[in-house]
Amino acid sequence: MHKEIIQTDAAPQAIGTYSQAVKVGTTVYLSGQIPLVPATMEILDGDINAHITQVFENLRAVAQAAGGDLADIVKLNVFLTDLSHFPIVNEIMGTYFSQPYPARAAVGVAALPKGVAVEMDAIMELRPPEYH
Repeated sequence: MHKEIIQTDAAPQAIGTYSQAVKVGTTVYLSGQIPLVPATMEILDGDINAHITQVFENLRAVAQAAGGDLADIVKLNVFLTDLSHFPIVNEIMGTYFSQPYPARAAVGVAALPKGVAVEMDAIMELRPPEYH
């Protein structure tokens, strides 16, 4: 098995012992993203709407670095410290994705890195080169 490590300065740098994403064949495993601003590596100022938007922007940057885009995501995992924010995730997700939507899980958690309220990771399937 050949693993290709995906790295881009357009998304936050890994803050631990992991890669932004790993590509195996045409499948890309995107690590969890929190609302870090890539240029400063600081948590974005703003409310939960701004934080969810930043997470999607970070996922998009990694997806594009791997040769895909959000439309290629087949599985999205959403982690929230407050599940009452789930309708906001749905609303904002609707601006980033169109049907058919990826499979998704939403999980309520006690805490997330750096004290944020939202984190998302994803699995993306790239189209073979002959379909581009």
